[in-house]
Amino acid sequence: MQLLALSSSKVNNSDYLVPYQPWIKQHLSGCSRLLFVPYAGVSIDFDAYQAKVAEALAPLGITVNSLHRFDHPANAIEDAEAILVGGGNTFALLKRLQQLNVLGLINKRVTEGLPYIGWSAGANLTGLSIRTTNDMPIVQPESFEALGLLPFQLNPHYTDQHPADFHGETRDMRLAEFMVLEPQMPIIALPEGSALLRQGHQLTVLGEPGAYQFLAGNKAALGAGSDLSALLL
Repeated sequence: MQLLALSSSKVNNSDYLVPYQPWIKQHLSGCSRLLFVPYAGVSIDFDAYQAKVAEALAPLGITVNSLHRFDHPANAIEDAEAILVGGGNTFALLKRLQQLNVLGLINKRVTEGLPYIGWSAGANLTGLSIRTTNDMPIVQPESFEALGLLPFQLNPHYTDQHPADFHGETRDMRLAEFMVLEPQMPIIALPEGSALLRQGHQLTVLGEPGAYQFLAGNKAALGAGSDLSALLL
């Protein structure tokens, strides 16, 4: 399995996907075209979303096709050299893929070796479920079960900031609620600028921000290069 789960599409005030281009280039070595999944986009037209990603990846010399342009999505997935799942609303993404009945096929192809890259919602989708997404449930999927390519939960765009005079739940508080109900389920939280790389049975944290593991009421910092392969067992 070749999987790259990115926290975000930007870091600070960077251009779109630019900070991640070295990782993307290495991950797609040997690929000349990829299949983009735009369905997390709600406030952006799918054609425009495809064009935005194609422009960002143009320096890598990779052709970007989009799943929404195909009359037979399953055939497009079967024919893909790599799959790229963009960010946006995780609930909208999951519902559309359920409607197309392609979640199982994506899982099968990636498990067999099809390179997968996802950021934000596309990273959320790689876990067991989307129950630790940050997004508002603006649509209702059939279930919250995701691709299960990583056997735990993810939380992209993670931040531990607590603005002064803010009285709503912080991210840590929301993840703590999940741990009360699921104390044995790990959550890997990815600050912007970080990622998870799965290569077969090897799982590594990428990026200087590192990551955090939430488990059984505890929070642990994970530095860049941390080996999380034990979570795959």
